[in-house]
Amino acid sequence: MTGAPSIPESPLDAALHNPTRLAVAAFLSACAEAEFAVIRDHCQVSDSVLSKAASALETAGYVEIRKGHVGKRPRTWLALTPNGREAMARHVTALQEIVAAARSAACALGRQGGSSSL
Repeated sequence: MTGAPSIPESPLDAALHNPTRLAVAAFLSACAEAEFAVIRDHCQVSDSVLSKAASALETAGYVEIRKGHVGKRPRTWLALTPNGREAMARHVTALQEIVAAARSAACALGRQGGSSSL
């Protein structure tokens, strides 16, 4: 369409845009690895929801899933890969840029005497 503004590609990472996947990546960004149950409890999700999120992050190359045993009990640990850490940092930066742009636009609108119904 002629004259239509182009929409730039989103700097947000689609693999991290889902709230559960973002929460998992954020939690893992603070540690080397964490046990599945600890992440599940922190994120306040069910086993199946965390499992699905972990699989999606693994498919994206952002999470490594390690299985083993503690005594006779099976355990699963998750860790961010180096690519996952970089993607998380880029995603957070993109979110911060969106917030900064919105604040800048709101300040400019306020200086122009506009009002918002938000």
